[in-house]
Amino acid sequence: MFAIFIVSLKTHTSPPPPCRTRYDFYMPTFDVVSEVDHQEVKNAVDQAQREIGTRFDFKNTDSSIEQKDLVITLRTVSEDRLNALKIVLEERLVKRGVSLRGLEYGKIEEASHNSVRLVVTIKVGISSDKAREINRLIKEKGPKGVSSQTQGDTIRVTSKKRDDLQEVMSLLKGQDLEIPVQFNNFRD
Repeated sequence: MFAIFIVSLKTHTSPPPPCRTRYDFYMPTFDVVSEVDHQEVKNAVDQAQREIGTRFDFKNTDSSIEQKDLVITLRTVSEDRLNALKIVLEERLVKRGVSLRGLEYGKIEEASHNSVRLVVTIKVGISSDKAREINRLIKEKGPKGVSSQTQGDTIRVTSKKRDDLQEVMSLLKGQDLEIPVQFNNFRD
């Protein structure tokens, strides 16, 4: 009879209160990243290649645009055609929503068969120097109580108030950071 009483007590007790950890108190955060949609870049290059195939000013110039991952190579007969080819590529990239801030142009090189070549690299990620600059900017010009820390090639911005985070977003959009920035993982 005593054993039955103990069993009945165990079944009727309430569960223990949950343990509180430092992770239970979430603060609003977001991540600052510099990314490029690879599919949109590919689509823009394909559209530019089709356009130079049909345009009259590119006839018999042997112009081409080639892409390997995030490196785009422009080839044509002369420097003025190369500048026109660059403009066509930039127009297509902008139309597809890819920021031109992420483009890094190499030097114009002489290639075989009396042609010129230009290598365009698309920068992805936030370098450590640029991350330090963004962190310093947030610390100096951002609202009080906002903290930021670098996590690889992203920057995590944390605050107690959601409005402060939105103010930091508008601050970063208004600055000329020389890289395209996007805001991901906004959490309340």
